[in-house]
Amino acid sequence: MEITRIVTGVIDENCYLVWQNQELLIIDPGADAEKIIKEIEKIEAKPLAILLTHTHHDHIGAVDQLRDFYQIPVYVSPLEKDWLQDPVLNLSESRAITARPAEFELELRAYTIGPFTFRVVATPGHSIGSVSFIFNDFVVCGDALFRGSIGRTDLHTGSLEQLLHSIQTQLFTLPGELPAYPGHGEATTIEHEKNTNPFFN
Repeated sequence: MEITRIVTGVIDENCYLVWQNQELLIIDPGADAEKIIKEIEKIEAKPLAILLTHTHHDHIGAVDQLRDFYQIPVYVSPLEKDWLQDPVLNLSESRAITARPAEFELELRAYTIGPFTFRVVATPGHSIGSVSFIFNDFVVCGDALFRGSIGRTDLHTGSLEQLLHSIQTQLFTLPGELPAYPGHGEATTIEHEKNTNPFFN
């Protein structure tokens, strides 16, 4: 299994392509749909679905373009399903970034989509419906955990106490060597953050 990071939009959001056996998942397509499509064409894999860690505007801006281009479904937390259509909730009031309702609401369980098996865990604190996707080879953790930092908690439904608890119970319990791919910035590992992240040391 491979993972490719594509930096999108004006605030450098990370969209990820997870691919294996000429099939592919798109995680958090924040903007720049054409750029994402070009990267998918280079990989020569067929997209199967779009997964969202949460629905702030910088993570959903290319959702509809990609779902229409590839005719694939979108998966979102039920706690943030309405945020896709609401610029106030997804924090895009000045630009009104929206997406149509998702086809599927994520449950906190294991999923198999094509050749991909992953587990969905709740990691709220940055936003109430934030989730992380745990694959065998890595975790995609959205805006919960960053290299040397954590997600903002001063936004709607944010909570510092909840986010620290989410990271400690859902992410820091994973194998230390597991790579962690955040919604912004460079990748890290669970062990590196447990040992050096200033919010936990």
